[in-house]
Amino acid sequence: MSVSRRRFTQEFKDELCREVISTSRPIKTVATAYGVGPETLRNWLVKYRAANGGTEAELTVSERARLKELERENQDLKAETAFLKKATAYFAREQR
Repeated sequence: MSVSRRRFTQEFKDELCREVISTSRPIKTVATAYGVGPETLRNWLVKYRAANGGTEAELTVSERARLKELERENQDLKAETAFLKKATAYFAREQR
């Protein structure tokens, strides 16, 4: 039994790509809303960005520094959270 493939117009593909880019919604969310597979939409997005020269601007030096600082802070907070979870589990066992 063969399954026929659905065909989508280029306008439809471009519209979904623009929605993902402009709203910053996850690809999976947009794909599910329109009944398209996430990998299919991801492939369309790669082609759309290549054809339109990309849509994301390069970061400035100050933005890169700020991003680096936030990534470092995020890493520290994750490590701190992991430590506190372990400490909580340890003291919860100790009180029993």
